[in-house]
Amino acid sequence: MQLAPLGLGAQEPEGWVILFEPELHFGQDVLVPDLAGWRYERMPVFPRTAAFTLAPDWVCEVRSPSTATLDRKGKPPVYARAGVNQLWMLDPEERTLEVLQVGGEHYEPVGTYRGNVRVRATPFDAIELDLALLWA
Repeated sequence: MQLAPLGLGAQEPEGWVILFEPELHFGQDVLVPDLAGWRYERMPVFPRTAAFTLAPDWVCEVRSPSTATLDRKGKPPVYARAGVNQLWMLDPEERTLEVLQVGGEHYEPVGTYRGNVRVRATPFDAIELDLALLWA
C-alpha cells in the first residue's frame, strides 16, 4: 500500500489521499480495492495502520478475469453500506470507465466512457482525464 500519484502531473487532484490496494475493514467485511481515495478534510492525518476503518470517498476497481464477479457483484453493496460515495469500474480489455454514485444501498450510473476519450468524471471532474493513458 502506498500513496498513488495518478501520473497527471500538474493536473493531479488536490485535496486527496489516494492509496493502492488499501485494506478496508467495514465490520466483518474486509475488502481490498485496487485504488481508494479520501478527501483531506475527512482524513487530515494519515493513519499509520495496516487497515482502514474510515470508508473512502472514492474507490476504483480494475477488472481482471479472476476478480470480475467479486468486483462487480460482491463489493459494491458493501461499499454502499459503508458510505463510499463514488465507485469507478475500469475495464482495460473493453476500454471502458463506468462511473457510479451511491444511491441508498446501491450505486446509480453517472456515465460510461469508452475508448480514447478525455473525460471529467466525478469526483475528479475538476481535471480532464485522458483515458488513452490508461489503455497504453
